[in-house]
Parts: sequence; structure tokens; C-alpha cells
Amino acid sequence: MATIETLSAVDNATFLQKTEIADFLFEHLDQYGDPHEHIMRCLDYALDQAVDKGGFAVVAREEGRIVGTVVMNKTGMSGYIPDNILVYIAVDKSQRGKGLGKKIMTTAIQMANGDIALHVEPDNPARILYEKLGFTNKYLEMRLKK
Repeated sequence: MATIETLSAVDNATFLQKTEIADFLFEHLDQYGDPHEHIMRCLDYALDQAVDKGGFAVVAREEGRIVGTVVMNKTGMSGYIPDNILVYIAVDKSQRGKGLGKKIMTTAIQMANGDIALHVEPDNPARILYEKLGFTNKYLEMRLKK
């Protein structure tokens, strides 16, 4: 059974802790992933003590190794944009379908102060979990790449 731990700015996460989480996400996000350096920047933002940043990570471990994680960033835009954005969630393939994703998401939802937004590809199977947890599709996201 996986144990759940949380990290936030007050925990003074080390470079090695952030790298371990980033390595896990880089490996397990599959086609929905980002470059390793982008994941590290997200973790730096979430776990930094600066006033204009913040967030947290929820980490599930089994026998000492990470088997699932969520990274949430505070947006600092309460009211007109949700207070938090769920940036990353991944569960080890060997743990999928066992309720671990729901467990770490529930922990993240409880930890977050205010509303939460997330982006999900329409074909991502995790979308079902998000809907079961109460997330709704309010907008169609559009981006302009420059």
C-alpha cells in the first residue's frame, strides 16, 4: 500500500527531492509530458518560498520509490482565474486502476485553498477521474504559439 507525503514551500524541498519528482513525471507522463527542464521549473515555482509563487506536491511512495504524484501551482489570480492550477499528475503504470490517482487527487484537492483548474486532452483517460471528482468543462482552451 502506498504512503502519501506532501511537500510545500515550508518544507524547503531540496534539489534532489525536486529532481526525483521531475524524473518520475518525465518518465510516466507519456504523451502528455513536457521536457524535464519545464517540469523542474514548475516544481521550483510550487515549492519556492517567494511571495509571488507557491503551490505543493503530493507524492505517493511504495517501498521508498515514487509511484504517483500531483504538482499544484498557485496562480495568484483569485476571482478571475482559479486560485490553483493542477499542472502535473502521473501514476506508475503498475499502479493504475488501483485507486491511487483518486487518492493523490483527493489529497491535492483537500490541500488547495480555493478553486482549481487543470488542462486535460480530450482523449486522456484521466479525464474520467477528474469528472468523478467534480471537475467540469467550462471553457474550450485556445492558445496562440508565438
